[in-house]
Order: sequence, then C-alpha cells, then structure tokens
Amino acid sequence: MRRSIFLYLFMFSLLFILYQYVSAKNYFEKESAKMERLESEVTQLEDSIHSLTLEKLNLQYFSLDNNDDALSYYDHLELKNPSRYIADKLLETNEKQGNNPLVPYDGMSGSPMKLNKIKVLNHKWIVVDFSDGKHWGELLIEYKLKDDLGIDFTVLDHLLYTRN
Repeated sequence: MRRSIFLYLFMFSLLFILYQYVSAKNYFEKESAKMERLESEVTQLEDSIHSLTLEKLNLQYFSLDNNDDALSYYDHLELKNPSRYIADKLLETNEKQGNNPLVPYDGMSGSPMKLNKIKVLNHKWIVVDFSDGKHWGELLIEYKLKDDLGIDFTVLDHLLYTRN
C-alpha cells in the first residue's frame, strides 16, 4: 500500500511538473513574441522620429531663428527672440480699424483682411498669410529693423488665391 501511494505521488508529481513545464514554455513563447513585436514597434517609432526630425530641420532651413548669419545683424540690439519681436510688430498692424494697411486687397466677405501666419525668413524678408475669413493670400515683405527697434515694412509682392 505504501508503495502504491508513493507511485501515485510520483505520477502526480510527474504530471504536475510536466504541466508546469508546458505552461511555462507557452508563457515564455508568448512573451517572447510580444517582446519581438514591441521591439519592432519601437524600431518603427524611432525611424518615424528620425524622419520627422529631419523633416523639421528641413522646414526650419529658411528661418531667422536657425540662421546665425542673419541673426548676427541683430546682435547689437540684444533682443532675446528677434523673430518673435518682428512678428509681434507686424501683428500690431492688424490692430488698425478695417483692412491691414499692408494687405493690398479689401475684405470681400464683410470682414477686413488681417495677417494670420508669419514666417520670418532671415534678416530681410518675411512671408505672411492673410485672410478675411473666406478669401486668403500671401505677402512677401521686406523689413528693416532699426537701431531704435522700430521696423519699416515694405510689401515686395502679393497674391490672392482664387476660389474654385
């Protein structure tokens, strides 16, 4: 009788160990597959980040903020952020009643033409988007930042998009 109890215990232990082995093996394979999938995702995300970083650097190429040669023109003025200062001064022209004086078009939808987006390209030029809420266009503006921090803006060219 003792022998049969030990035999049953041995068989039970053997089945339990076999169950534990198969269960652990399945768990390990599932976790390994999950890790491989996550590593692949991380690689894809790192590639996307790298691609977006290169794209961002490419988009920033024509920007006063990233142009040390152009920024050197304003070193003596000791401005913290020349681009922001110039953009703010340009946006102040929106404060006048009616159309912005730099926009050579009148608002056609009942609203005046106002400046929206501003891209300070370098120490000399700015590209600006304007709109009346329904019609829009762009300006190429030349500017001169003076030593007294005043700015003269001159529209070099403009366009108004046609609506289809």
